Amino acid sequence: MTEPHLDTDRDGRAFIAPLVSTLLTLPLGLVSLFFAGLSPMACDSCNGQVAQAFDASFQTAWLVLMAGFVVVLALLVWCWALPWRKANAARRVGIAIAAPAVVVLNTVVFWALLDLP
Repeated sequence: MTEPHLDTDRDGRAFIAPLVSTLLTLPLGLVSLFFAGLSPMACDSCNGQVAQAFDASFQTAWLVLMAGFVVVLALLVWCWALPWRKANAARRVGIAIAAPAVVVLNTVVFWALLDLP
């Protein structure tokens, strides 16, 4: 009689990493989106060349931010969708860590792209 391979066994704790990642990523993303949405108010009193430079940089930064959120969403879905096998445990944890890290990186890139007055 042969023993089943341990890596193909169902992992009963597979939901923990995606759950923790989701509980961290969603609030981080909402806070990031909130402050990014408020950022145009930094140039309310701007006019002329400064306002045009800010508007151009904001459009680019906003597109990058939204593309980054698509990546974050894909990571969360991927994390939850991996088969709940012990063989996928390390991959699942890595993806779960990557999702909130990408939100932070996404926010840093957004603010770096803005041409603030």
